[in-house]
Amino acid sequence: MPAKEAISFNGMEVRFCLDEKDTNGALTMFECIIAPATRMPAPHYHKDFDETIYGIEGTASYTIDGKAVEIGPGDSYFIPRGIVHGFENKTNSTIRFLAIANPGIFGPTYFKDVAAVVNVGGPPDMAKLKEVLLKHGLVPVMG
Repeated sequence: MPAKEAISFNGMEVRFCLDEKDTNGALTMFECIIAPATRMPAPHYHKDFDETIYGIEGTASYTIDGKAVEIGPGDSYFIPRGIVHGFENKTNSTIRFLAIANPGIFGPTYFKDVAAVVNVGGPPDMAKLKEVLLKHGLVPVMG
């Protein structure tokens, strides 16, 4: 199945491959394309879904439960709900990975809502961004 629409913001492009309608709510799967030297997203955890990452191109630098984890082509990592994580592209190359969220309650609406806050120009309204994260079951963790 070809990827659905691309959603872009702040050096990141997300292309959904499968959404909840495609999998009867079992999972969602999306490709992330991250520009060089981009930090995304703020450290957070998921309240109601797990996430699995599979590296396609380049190396994503994750911090998962306080540990540095490099995810390159062919590498995979399972992040259970409740585990704090975040990632960045520390390289001078574009990175690509697949993310699978299960159950399929995390969809394109989250990324569209983030883009609406971030793509307005200037620094994003952090209160609105936090509101979007919480609305979609992501809990930001500062510090």
